[in-house]
Amino acid sequence: MNILFVCTGNTCRSPMAEGLFKKILADKGAKNISCSSAGLFAMTGDEVTANSVKACERFAVDISAHRARRITSYILDETDKFVCMTRDHAASLSMYVPSDKVLVLGDGVPDPYGGDLETYIRCANSIRTALLDQFDEITGEQA
Repeated sequence: MNILFVCTGNTCRSPMAEGLFKKILADKGAKNISCSSAGLFAMTGDEVTANSVKACERFAVDISAHRARRITSYILDETDKFVCMTRDHAASLSMYVPSDKVLVLGDGVPDPYGGDLETYIRCANSIRTALLDQFDEITGEQA
């Protein structure tokens, strides 16, 4: 199964979700599940924000090598489940892929872009909590 985390610029929320989910998958010993991230309006090659890196370090996750990428038709075709950071992201994707392949993480994750480190840490924590709460829904696995 291929999971894609989606936000706007792919420099904050979706890279944090990708990194945190990879750790959750490893901790659970999950097999045959891969994940990545992309942005609806990403500037391909942009670096992840410094505060995103620092926030993920609090969870023993290193996302410092991440580079932004924009969603392409190839990515759409190769993805089994799209996990969006907001309802607007989900609505945009639902124009291109079946809506049953798209879900919103938690109640939506506000964009921390431009915020201080504490804002990013709260964001990473809410992402991690939602990933754990929605693990079965995201992966299609049963506990």
